[in-house]
Amino acid sequence: MKILLLYPQYPVSFWSFQYALPFINKKAAHPPLGLLTVAAMLPADWDKRLIDLNAKKVADDDLQWADYVFISAMNIQKPSVKEILNRCQALGVKTVAGGPLFTMEPEHFPEVDHLVLGEAEVTLPPFLADLEQGRARHVYNTDERPPMTCTPVPAWNLLNPKDYVCMSVQYSRGCPYDCEFCDITSLYGHKPRLKDTRQFIKELDAIYDIGYRGTVFVVDDNFIGNKQQLKNDVLPTMIAWMELHKHPFAFITEASINLADDQTLMDLMRQAGFSHVFIGIETPSEEGLKECNKFNNVNRNLIDSVRKIQNIGMEVSAGFIVGFDSDTPSIFERQISFIQQSGIVTAMVGLLSAPRGTRLFKRLEDEKRLLSEFTGNNTDFSLNFIPKMNPQKLVEGYQKIVTTIYEPRAFYERVFKFFNEFKPPRIKRADGFHLVYIKALIQAMFYLGILNRGRRYYWKLLAKTMFRYPRFLPEAVIFSVYGYHFRKIFRDMPRLEGDI
Repeated sequence: MKILLLYPQYPVSFWSFQYALPFINKKAAHPPLGLLTVAAMLPADWDKRLIDLNAKKVADDDLQWADYVFISAMNIQKPSVKEILNRCQALGVKTVAGGPLFTMEPEHFPEVDHLVLGEAEVTLPPFLADLEQGRARHVYNTDERPPMTCTPVPAWNLLNPKDYVCMSVQYSRGCPYDCEFCDITSLYGHKPRLKDTRQFIKELDAIYDIGYRGTVFVVDDNFIGNKQQLKNDVLPTMIAWMELHKHPFAFITEASINLADDQTLMDLMRQAGFSHVFIGIETPSEEGLKECNKFNNVNRNLIDSVRKIQNIGMEVSAGFIVGFDSDTPSIFERQISFIQQSGIVTAMVGLLSAPRGTRLFKRLEDEKRLLSEFTGNNTDFSLNFIPKMNPQKLVEGYQKIVTTIYEPRAFYERVFKFFNEFKPPRIKRADGFHLVYIKALIQAMFYLGILNRGRRYYWKLLAKTMFRYPRFLPEAVIFSVYGYHFRKIFRDMPRLEGDI
């Protein structure tokens, strides 16, 4: 068999970083980890190629070469998925599709030849067996949650790591919490399933062996779902591995805010090389937190929790939401104030949306408030349900938040506030970490320091950083590039007033 694994394109969005990538000569932010893992599950004697449309265009010759095109995607990639499927149909190329998009709404893709849904460790083997015997069905699905110990090391040989900002690994699936708006538990369940420590280290070895040195994203939706396993085994083993290999990686991940309550866990994560954690803060409103079942965030000083994590040497980025039923017009100023006070540089603020499979979707469906399908884009100006607040005021208030917090003066002030709180350990990293910052500095000095309207604040940030925190100059450069990307995103985003 000749298999083309095809990863659809992301539209320009908050997390795509399309406007930032040229500064560091990268083509995409993250590799398609799911497809690389599926590739490792296919027969070893099959001829496999991978094309990530975020890094390279796919030609008709590439499609016609394949016996089957395998596609995996998330909701936000749906427009690219439809384009790929249309091309494959026109060329008579058979398709196999799976991943979150297809699993949550398979009925929207009748043109796919074979839908292999759920987790591939369960549904891919019977599909391959049936394919070999010439009797492959249209749909393979399961509710089974397989153990992570049967997941293979991804086929890293299929891509060029130089195309990407960072590499990715997965340690666990599932989250013990039950936020009303989140579809993670629908996809992966409430009980965290873990890879064993030797298996996880083997994946780090594989990334190290392809010559990569830099940032590695541990893609778990909540890395600290099983704290004891991390503290007793995984993190101590990672610490030893990092020391043995002279600290080749800096890890980033996602976690819940109660990370701040466990000093031992924070210390171990920092020693293991974790430098950045994304946290779902959502709202400073206690009513909103209770409404969406975000009880980890209730009855605590959220800014103090953020400060604890940043004081230990891990940058906090965070997600915020407006549009809860309990929100009043005061929420917009409260969100702005909280974000500025927190020193959270990368603050993803989105309008509340109801993805299929969530408890929120079901509630709004029962209340006959749904308007459309979720686009998958957390930061566009569309609503897929009827909010309690006046829709026009909600969208205008949301627009005020994102334009205010990424306006140059406010953004650069927040960067410097973060530097005041950030206390990373001094670790000598392996070669290859700093060249990217030098390239970014040269380009940023021209685009942000000369051409950009916020150049005055850009130079002020660099000067203050050089004077007070010279070791943070690389971070100052990268944050400046991020700010440019975020301003472009929200300035260019179409306002969908007619669809409200």
